[in-house]
Order: sequence, then structure tokens, then C-alpha cells
Amino acid sequence: MAVWDRYTHDVAGLASPLTDAGDFDALLDRAAAAQVVMLGEASHGTHEFYQWRANLTQRLIAELGFAFVAVEGDWPDCARVDRSVRGLADAPEDPRAALGAFERWPTWMWANEEVVDFCRWLRRYNSGREPAAKVGFHGLDVYSLWESLRAILLHLREHDPDAVEEALAAYRCFEPYGEDPQRYALATRLIPEGCEDQVVDLLVRMRERAVAEGVRAVDGVRADGRGPGDSGSEEELSAWQNAEVVAGADRYYRAMVKGNVESWNVRDQHMTETLDRLLTYYGPGAKGVVWAHNTHVGDARGTDMAEVGEVNIGQLGRDRYGRDKVVLVGFGCHSGTVVAGAAWGAPMQVMPVPAARHGSLEDILHDTAPERALFVFPDQAVGAPDLLSDWLGHRAIGVVYHPERERAGNYVPTKLGDRYDAFVWLDQTRGVRPLRAREVAAAEPETWPLGV
Repeated sequence: MAVWDRYTHDVAGLASPLTDAGDFDALLDRAAAAQVVMLGEASHGTHEFYQWRANLTQRLIAELGFAFVAVEGDWPDCARVDRSVRGLADAPEDPRAALGAFERWPTWMWANEEVVDFCRWLRRYNSGREPAAKVGFHGLDVYSLWESLRAILLHLREHDPDAVEEALAAYRCFEPYGEDPQRYALATRLIPEGCEDQVVDLLVRMRERAVAEGVRAVDGVRADGRGPGDSGSEEELSAWQNAEVVAGADRYYRAMVKGNVESWNVRDQHMTETLDRLLTYYGPGAKGVVWAHNTHVGDARGTDMAEVGEVNIGQLGRDRYGRDKVVLVGFGCHSGTVVAGAAWGAPMQVMPVPAARHGSLEDILHDTAPERALFVFPDQAVGAPDLLSDWLGHRAIGVVYHPERERAGNYVPTKLGDRYDAFVWLDQTRGVRPLRAREVAAAEPETWPLGV
């Protein structure tokens, strides 16, 4: 008996063909009561993952009133996109220009035609809506230390000159490392506290400003009268978040040199806290969509990540808001092509994605599921189908990829029903369409063996 035969009945009972965005009805029913929907991807360079994730997100926004999209990207870069999709006067009319300004490797992760198409749709959707009702686009990640420091300085020079010296103290502390986070991380071996004191002072100042402007929540409640659509409030939110990025990046780089799971956890905890700030900022009842890799979105307790103490935003989100308020959606494919690099900072390439490893989730679905399918898992703690309760290898491709080594790695042991609430299956896939191919800065070291 072939390994997948025992799963044929499970797949037949769970899978529904996916031909267009209208086939997401069952998933929208599941998401109707959710506060957060997290949409994954099995790589950072696959056209179909971006395309179908965008299709689903459009319906979440238009039909269920989701207020923002938060992605695994840098806050300053995504802030330019946010201003464009909301049609602000000082922003590019075409979001493509804002996305084309992404400088950090891997640029193709967000600077691609698939994201351009979605952001153009979002700008059209926002046009004519009241400022407070416009849907935002934000970055969750922790990498933009120097960009965030510069953004804070510019903000304070205009709005709070007395605080500039405090920001400069933090900037001067980091300055000797030449915007090289690895140099800073290594230096903390000799001076463990690094720039922590200066960063904390700056963060306290920016948090106080956020409270004064009614942006930051006090006892879980944002002050009345300021929020989305108010230009002053938006500027203070961005300044505060940039300070949180600086603090998070400092913790992240200091943890990185220890060589354990702490840096991974610092990053995902930062992304979770950023998501929570956005939900508070957008007001009572606000709902958000998250775009990130499966390894961040799928609950870590449904994988072997939990065995080494790693957490992720899927797990933390469920714990914070409740399982009934968070919908986690994974994505997967069998074979095709993907855009990735051979090493951290290497030129991007269109690489082959070989047929999935024998006995893996992807191998099983290739032989038993429709070519494109949606799985919405039942709510049941016991008696789950074998497909959802067995441990199966589930492929994860990062921005660094070696197809020739795939059978020795790239598969995360997974209990599908514990890791996700739903799954999008796309048997054959192809690489994303990057906006441009040129050399860019690649200072940040990869944070995970797969570069996710």
C-alpha cells in the first residue's frame, strides 16, 4: 500500500477545489468572528502564494471589514507603501514606486509585481473612503535599526527639538559599527549591555509622546479622539513604532551572538507586539490580516519547534486573543520554481523546486488532492482525521535555498491540524516576478537555517 493511500479518504472529505476567489466562502465563514487572520507561505518567492493570499485578503477586507494588512517586512519601508495605498498627498500615486524603493535584501520578498497588484487594488479600494476607514499596510519586522533611528531623528527635529539629543545619543552609540549589525552583535560579547541604556531612554521618551498624543494604549484603552486618519496621530504611531524597532533590534542582535533560540523568539515576540499595537491603534473591534512565512504563522506547538523552545506569532496570537479569534492558514506546493538566493545576500535566482520528498505532506497531497484545493479544518479536539493528527514532513523554503540538498532538510515535522486552521494547496507553482534585479545591502544575518 502506498504511503498516501491511508489518507485518501481524509483528503476527499476535507478538500474543496480552488478555482477562483469565490471558492474561499468556507474560509470566510470561519474568519467571520476572527480578530486576526494569519496567511502563510511555504516560500518567500512563489507567485501563487502571493496571488492567492492577495485574493483572500481582498475578500477579508471588502466583505468582513478587516482594517489593515501587516506583513513580515520593515516598518519604514512599509510606511511608504501605507501612505501610497491610503492616497496621502506626499506619497507616490502608484504603489509600485513605493515598493520599488525597498533596499534591504531580499528585495523580491515585497518588491514584486504580485504585491504591486494587491497594493494598487488597495489604493483603489481606499479611494473615496473616509480617512479613518482606509485600510493600512504595515511592517512587523525588527531589522530596520538604522532606518528607524533616522526616522525618529527627523520626526523629533520637527515635532520635539528638546528630545533630539536623546535620540542622537542612541544614534552615536550605534554609529561606530557602520550600520553593520553583525559588528554590533559581536561587540556585545565584550560589552553585553551594548547600547541598551541609550535605547531604553529613547523608547521611554517615544512612549511618553505616544501616550500624550493618545496613540499608545493606557491599561489597554487608547485615548479618545486620535486614531487612523488623523495625520498627527499617524506620525506619532510611526515614531513610537520606530523606537520599538530600535529596542527590538538591539535585543535581537545581542541575542543573536548567543547562538540559541532567543533571537528567533525576540523577533516573533516583537512582531506579535507590533500587531497588538496596530489592533489597539485602529480601535475597538479592529481586525487585521498578517502575511508571513508558514514558520511564523503556523502554531509552533504543531511542529518540532516547540521541542527547542521556539515560539512564533501564530502561537502567541492564539494565546493572546484566543483560538476562536485567530485563524491560521498555511500554504504548500509540490513542485515548480521559486525565487531565492544561494546564500545570504547572494543574487536572486529562479530555482527549481523538486518534487516533494516521499511521504511528506506535499507528496501525499500531490497524489490525493485536486491540483488547487482549500482545506478548512473542523473544530474538534479528539477524533481528528489522520491527515490532521499524524506527524508529517511539511516543506519550508526560505530566501536561502539549495534545491539539490532539499531531501536532507527543508521539511518541518508538523501536525497539520494543530499547526493551522486551514490550508491552501497549489500543486504546481512558479517564482514571483521581482520589480528589478540589482545588488542591495544584505547586512542582516539570516535568523533561521532556512532564512525565513
